[in-house]
Amino acid sequence: MTDLSTVYQSLGTLKSASIDPAACGLSPEQIDFFNNHGYLPGIRILNDEDVELLRAELRELMNPEAPERELFHEYHSNESTDPSLILFHALGAWRARPGFHDLIRHPAFVIPASQLLGGPIRFWHDQLFCKPAFHGGVVAWHQDYSYWTRTTPLAHLTCWIGLDDADEQNGCLHYIPGSHRWPDLPITGLTSEMESIRSVLTPEQIEAFRPVAVPLKKGECTFHHARTIHGSYANLTERPRRATVINVFRDGVCSNSNEAPLAGVPVIARGEKMEGRFFPLLSR
Repeated sequence: MTDLSTVYQSLGTLKSASIDPAACGLSPEQIDFFNNHGYLPGIRILNDEDVELLRAELRELMNPEAPERELFHEYHSNESTDPSLILFHALGAWRARPGFHDLIRHPAFVIPASQLLGGPIRFWHDQLFCKPAFHGGVVAWHQDYSYWTRTTPLAHLTCWIGLDDADEQNGCLHYIPGSHRWPDLPITGLTSEMESIRSVLTPEQIEAFRPVAVPLKKGECTFHHARTIHGSYANLTERPRRATVINVFRDGVCSNSNEAPLAGVPVIARGEKMEGRFFPLLSR
């Protein structure tokens, strides 16, 4: 078993990554939309062939007997004996499979992410999310940075990539436009009541709390600011809703804690730059 965090270049597994970098940049209008709303949907990352490759790798990693399980920083599964019923969330796929390893270096991700963060970016961590058919799998309203304050300053970005078509029936993402301008909110939980965040909102924030659904086709992504409030409802369909997420921060972000930034990762002392093997530089 090879820990792919020790491999610092692409392995060439994703055919769509051969795209001309000149075709990957965002337009001024797209950047303005992100700055105004706190998210940017509908960016094509993967072709159908690469989606199938990542789905196959995901199926392997969902096997609780997979030896690569020890490489994950987090691994949560109901471990159903029926693969179609597995509710799954994990961090660390880039260390375990070549497709997910190469995805974090895909130009259609790296170039827009660098534009939105205004400079060179470093990898933070990845995530896998699987909502099986006819399952709950609610991810309650939250801000990502509420969970990431062990790094500072806030210069973080999330890219959510669909491995299935995602719509309002099977649990697509929803955003609260403009909420990236709100302050950090107290954590109210990810798997609790969907609307629990309302208990910590001001009357003005409650008035502005107007969710917008973001349907995506498989292989498309949406970017969002680390303070943008988002969540996803249950999968009520006979279709799965699988996704992978890449989180990055601008080069220069520092540790804000004397604890390990992720399980299995060495401590980076408070005030020291976040860098090294687990946080590779993706752009210059």
